[in-house]
Amino acid sequence: GINAEYGIIRKMQQGDAIQISDTVMAAFLMMMSSSEQSSVVQEDALMAIGTLIMVTGKHFAKYMDSFWPYMVASLQNHEEYSVCAAAVGIVGDICSTFGPEMINFSDKLMELLIAAVSNQAMHRTVKPTILSTFGDIAIAIGPAYAKYLEPVVHILQQASLVNFDKNDYEMVDYMYELRQGILEAYAGIITGLGTRPDEHTPSQLEAFKPFVPQILRLIATISEDRERPDGLLGCACGLVGDLVKGYGGSVKQMVMNDSISTLLTAGRRSRTSNTKTMAQWASKEMKKINAL
Repeated sequence: GINAEYGIIRKMQQGDAIQISDTVMAAFLMMMSSSEQSSVVQEDALMAIGTLIMVTGKHFAKYMDSFWPYMVASLQNHEEYSVCAAAVGIVGDICSTFGPEMINFSDKLMELLIAAVSNQAMHRTVKPTILSTFGDIAIAIGPAYAKYLEPVVHILQQASLVNFDKNDYEMVDYMYELRQGILEAYAGIITGLGTRPDEHTPSQLEAFKPFVPQILRLIATISEDRERPDGLLGCACGLVGDLVKGYGGSVKQMVMNDSISTLLTAGRRSRTSNTKTMAQWASKEMKKINAL
């Protein structure tokens, strides 16, 4: 069955995977194209294709034309949200595999992701992943992402404002996932806009600077929330580090405040190594601008 194939592909060396990838890909596409297939089969096929992308790397480019229509259809399948979620996962795989070459697909993918996340009927569990995928695309395509800033920041702003009832535990968990997705998106955008593929391409960080205060408002909310999960604390500390590293002394007045120092202190005291590392790194970046 497909799960066995999926397990085998995952353990393969790149050379071996490339040798069988034509056959495997043809089988997966046939599964995707059969109209009677259940959403479970389509979801499995997409997850297996994601594994194939990770194992075969850039070699997967040869299948993009034949796979593309299924990718688009899956991202538009808002009713069967597990299929849409699996396709969103593949966007992340394509980003990490193709990097700057993602630019060939990014306009359409951004349009599809924005449509999915904006659909009120879309199952909420998919939304945090879509938000963090906005960040993956930014890291992949770098400064070229500047053209998507307006719609994306608007969505992230709206998502930051969602209020929730602290007594509804499911809603609380979802809210934390949503906030983590927002922070991951912002971190990816700052990283992407700040990269310079060559000396002729200027950094696009300035285009994002007007939005820094609203990020800091969200970070302050997280800093004040004593119930927040550790992963969210780590993400918030990492984002402070990204902001300070990206903008240097020009954000000094914005970040030198109690809510950020409280956040970083909590992060440094964390028992989770990733959160602790993020907080220590962000604190070092803060010291650098402190000295300015």
